[in-house]
Amino acid sequence: MDYRTYIRDVPDFPKPGIMFRDICPLLAHPPAVRSMLFAFESEWTGKIDAIVALDARGFLIGMPLAVQMGLPFAPIRKAGKLPGETIATGYGLEYGTDTVEIQVGAFAKGSRVLVIDDVLATGGTAAAACELLYNIGCKVAGCAFLIELAELGGRKKLTGEVIQSLVVYEPVAA
Repeated sequence: MDYRTYIRDVPDFPKPGIMFRDICPLLAHPPAVRSMLFAFESEWTGKIDAIVALDARGFLIGMPLAVQMGLPFAPIRKAGKLPGETIATGYGLEYGTDTVEIQVGAFAKGSRVLVIDDVLATGGTAAAACELLYNIGCKVAGCAFLIELAELGGRKKLTGEVIQSLVVYEPVAA
């Protein structure tokens, strides 16, 4: 399936010069969602024991995929959003830093975990998610994304990780 036909380009959002890739039209089309989930399931069946997804649009993919595959799921959220004991890690943003966390004991030590999100952009959040998983004793089986914005170089921050991207937007020639 050509997922690009269900991804809307929104120029100058959230600020001038940014081309936002809106996945809402895809989410509103059940056959496209089923196809997307099947594409991820086909790649990762037998290779993972659990799934984490990144706050917040990653949840829209990760949770239904975990249910479809019959696997445990845990969210990785911004700091202060999860109850109980958590472990956190910081990561750099274009202007400043942010922190994400996961609940301690989310998965058994040694679990092979898939990190999933809607978009791979600069890679900071996904790299932080991988670090969290390593810190709680899990193995990162790979990282999966609906969209990859290649021009932002996110793959470079995920060195050594297996990456699946269903749609890759290459840099626009000047």
